[in-house]
Amino acid sequence: MYNYHAWANGVIIDRLNELPQHIYHKEIQTGFSSVSKVLSHIYLTDYAWFDIISGKSMNEAMASSNQLREGVEKKSIGEMKKIFLDLSERNKELLSTEDMEKVIVVDNPYAGLLETSISESVLHVVTHGSYHRGNIATMLRQMGHTSVMQDFGLYLYSK
Repeated sequence: MYNYHAWANGVIIDRLNELPQHIYHKEIQTGFSSVSKVLSHIYLTDYAWFDIISGKSMNEAMASSNQLREGVEKKSIGEMKKIFLDLSERNKELLSTEDMEKVIVVDNPYAGLLETSISESVLHVVTHGSYHRGNIATMLRQMGHTSVMQDFGLYLYSK
C-alpha cells in the first residue's frame, strides 16, 4: 500500500508539473487556500507519521513537521517532487526493516492514547494521502484544469 501511495503522489506531482506554473500557488476559495498547501500537508503528514513509526512521540513528530511547514509550502513543484522522492525512499527502507504488525503507542494531543500497528499507521498515511489528492483534483477542476487518474486499480495495472 505504501508503494501505491508513493506512486500516486508522483502521478499527481507530474500532472501539476504539466500545468501553468502559477496554478500551484494560486489562492482559491476552498478548504485549503492553494494546491501547494494541500500537497505540503500530505508531505508533512507523511513526514510526521514516519517519525512516529521510527519511534518519536507524536508531539516530537508534529514539532519537526511544523518546523518544516513554511519552507515546504514555498517550494516549487519541482522541489516538491524531489523531497517526496527522498522521503518515500527513506520510508520504504524503514518499512522493509520493521515488523509491520509491531504495536506502537501514539499519544495524540487531541485524541489521547492509541495502540495501533505499523501496518495500520501506514494505511492511515495512504488513505490520508488519497483523500487530499482528491482535494487537489477538485481544486484543479475549479481552476479549469483536469486532474489525472491515480486510483489503486490503475496502480495495479501500471506495475
